[in-house]
Formats: sequence, structure tokens, C-alpha cells
Amino acid sequence: MSTYLSTTDLPSIARRLQAASHIAVVSHAKPDGDAAGSILAMTRALRSMGKRVDGIFTGVVDPNIQALAVPGEIQLATVSPPDPAIDLVVLVDTGAWSQVEPLDGWLKSMAGRIVGLDHHARGDDIASDRVVDCSMASATQLVVRLIDELGVPLIAAGASAKFSIAEAIFVGLATDTGWFRFQSADAAVFALASRLLSHGVDKMALYQLLDENGRPVRLAAMARALSSLTFHLNGRATVMALSHDDFAQTGANSDDVGGLVNVPLAIGSVAMSVVLTESHAGITKASFRSKPTPSGAPSVNVSDFAAQFGGGGHAQAAGAKLMLPLADARRTVELAIGSLTGVS
Repeated sequence: MSTYLSTTDLPSIARRLQAASHIAVVSHAKPDGDAAGSILAMTRALRSMGKRVDGIFTGVVDPNIQALAVPGEIQLATVSPPDPAIDLVVLVDTGAWSQVEPLDGWLKSMAGRIVGLDHHARGDDIASDRVVDCSMASATQLVVRLIDELGVPLIAAGASAKFSIAEAIFVGLATDTGWFRFQSADAAVFALASRLLSHGVDKMALYQLLDENGRPVRLAAMARALSSLTFHLNGRATVMALSHDDFAQTGANSDDVGGLVNVPLAIGSVAMSVVLTESHAGITKASFRSKPTPSGAPSVNVSDFAAQFGGGGHAQAAGAKLMLPLADARRTVELAIGSLTGVS
């Protein structure tokens, strides 16, 4: 990855949006709450300004994430390719080529016509004009600042009569801070959350939709993952794995095991948790989490750890994709864990 820093500011991006005729808003494949919330908030804000906007979800999309939008509000890249008339793209919550498949070819054809908003430390030169702020807990924090710059009220709904911009922003803010449990949930996060709640956001309804709406097969997959758990670094790190066969036999999929990586962190001695999933034979996805030490510092920077596998993310939450069968990927990750030093 290239040097990944801001190349412009929010007023400049706002001017480009105001001048554009047909805008697309995209993020990484398999959008999480922050990616989806950023796309929806930006789409609703621009549509409320009278802009022609295509909000696009890419890859496999969790049904609970899709439920954040009203029918017809968002298009799926797997169903409808981007409109050739689009003259500006807003890329949110990522800047990495490895995360934007299958839109990477189209994005390369749009070079010079992409603006980016991101809060990750690593990325590529996809958006020549971009604002990157790693101090932000979620990409929606940057999105709301841009929306404020555009002068759009957060209660606006765009084409949606059901959900507002404020709700979309809250989804990203809440999910990327573990519903305000992570260290990244600082005073600025709570101040924005308070502002959003004052606009009528129903936090309990959103929490139930996203985190208490799983299928029964989640428990079967969780049981298999827990049965595979091993401890490393004298109990300071754990690794769990779900194979392609585990998914086939339980009827679960990767959406059903979201958040599973956080379970071992409930153990006091565990500072780092890894979950490996082989939803497709020969390809293993890795999720990494760590938690602060009593002093408040992350015990393991999992973004740096994930970087050795071509991944990235945040200091306490990151991921990677290894082009290896599950057993080989597990050995590779466990060897890397064994080489960690200074894990408190």
C-alpha cells in the first residue's frame, strides 16, 4: 500500500459534490454497519439536495444490513453494474484495492473522479482527493462533518420515508465502537451520539435489528468454533476456526458468526482473539481483536498484526484474507502469534 494520508479537505470535497450531476456512493465489499451507514447517510443527504445518486452495496450483504434501507433505496453491485453516466464517486470507509472487488476495475476507470472519506491507517491511491482521519472511531463521523459542510439537516431522509440520515450515522458510530464499549468511544463519539439521539434515533430498535436478530444456526456454528479454541502466549491469545465443512453441516454462513471474535475477550487473561473462517474452500478470512490493558493502551495492535497478511484495520479490530486452506492459514497465524513480544 502507498502512503495513505489526506490530500484535500472537506470543504473541497463538498464543492466537488455540489458540482457533480450523477454521483455514486460505494464502500468495501460485504459492508458492515459503518460502511452501510456511511453509504446510506451520504446517499440520503445528496438526494435531499436534489442530486441523482446511486448508493451501491458490494458483495454478499447481511440481510440485517440490507434492512437498514427501504426497498429501491440501494442497488446491489452483483445485480446492477454502475451506471456509465456517473461522473463522481464517493468512496467511504476504505481506501484499499483489496477491499473493493468486484468494483475495482470500474473504479480504476473512474480515476480522478473519486473522492474518499476514511478512518483507517492503511490504504491505496484509489481516491486522489481524500480525507483520512484515523482519530475517528467510525467513517460516519467524517460523513456527518461533510453533510454539515453541505448544510443538510440530519433529519432529512432523502428518498427514504422510513429512515433518516441520523439513523444511518448512528449505525456506523455504534457498530464500529462495539455499541460504545471500545476504547475508541471517546467524548466526541458520545457527543455525536447525543446529537443523533436528539433527532429521534431509536437506538434499541437498531441494536435489536443488527445484534439481536440472528438465526438459530448461529449457535451451532458458535459451538463448533468454541470447540476449536486454542490458547497461545500463556493464555494471552486465542484462535478459533470454522471450516468450509462446518458451514455446510450447520447451515450457517459468515453472516451468522459476526461478533464471534469478541467472545474470548470476555476472559480476563485474553488480550487478543483470532477467528479464522473458510467459507470458501482454499480461502481463509481472519478476524483479529484485542483489548486495552489496565493502563488503557492496546495490548496488541492487531492492525499491524494483520498487515503481515495483507490486511489491516484498527489497533483493536482488524482483518485479513489469506489465500490458503484453513489448516495452513491456522498454522501461519499461530506462528505469527508465537513471534509476538511485549504482550502484556
